[in-house]
Amino acid sequence: MDSPAANRCLPPRLSPALMAGKARRGGGVSPRFNPANQRGAWQRRSQSQCSVPAVMAAAEDAAPAREEGPGEAPEPEPEQDPTPAPGGAAPGGTAPPPRPRSSSIVVSPRQRGNPVLRFIRNVPWEYGDVVPDYVLGQSACALFLSLRYHHLHPDYIHGRLRELGRGFVLRVLLLQVDVKDPQRALKDLAKICVLSDCTLLLAWSPEEAARYLETYKAFEQKPPDLLQERRERSFVPRMSDCLTSIRAVNRTDALSLLSTFGSLAALVAASKEDLSLCPGVGPQKAKRLFDVLHEPFLQTPK
Repeated sequence: MDSPAANRCLPPRLSPALMAGKARRGGGVSPRFNPANQRGAWQRRSQSQCSVPAVMAAAEDAAPAREEGPGEAPEPEPEQDPTPAPGGAAPGGTAPPPRPRSSSIVVSPRQRGNPVLRFIRNVPWEYGDVVPDYVLGQSACALFLSLRYHHLHPDYIHGRLRELGRGFVLRVLLLQVDVKDPQRALKDLAKICVLSDCTLLLAWSPEEAARYLETYKAFEQKPPDLLQERRERSFVPRMSDCLTSIRAVNRTDALSLLSTFGSLAALVAASKEDLSLCPGVGPQKAKRLFDVLHEPFLQTPK
């Protein structure tokens, strides 16, 4: 504290030369120059100036004042977040960095020259140093495989899946079917995907494969109910959907059957003749409907 008021509160000091000169002239130090007497006089003289309130007031006057606007509150001190860091690390510890969110499909350089890239037009894409062939989001990725290439290098997909590991929640194997007889190879790849916890997705052209990649990226942040089929909750629409799943029964026939019999139990208990008497339902439709409603769920071997 370098303010003048604070400096006045420090006790005075007598230099050795001044004390020696007084001793030569008077044979000793004069009582009024006695350090003890001088300190006592200093204490009496500055008692009113060196009080604690006076020193604090002088320090406040010497400090630069900060002008605050009307109604401005003082700045609060920053609080420390007590929430632990991800992965169980302490707030000040080092946690693994999260995967950055990107609005583009991140493509591996090994896919350079793939015809699929020419048809990705609805979402942006960019090259990046990534393990999968396509990073579709923070938790989704895709590996691309041509069935023709799989016939030439059957061990390729095993190495890629081993290299990919479990770093992504959704792992898609995008398979382009470009051979004439794919049944046996598809069966083997389906087994591999089941054991590796991957989703097998088939495309018959580069355009179709590009549409799948664009759809995954476009719906990355969408809620699940937006992707699910909307179903009616009332009785008539649900029963109409159930009956129209039978071949040769359209929606008009379903409404006619429901209005005639009233419930599914009465419809199942009706005979072929009763079904054929329903308006719009002839003998052929009645026979088909009766066979479907009375067919056993489990087929017995012949």
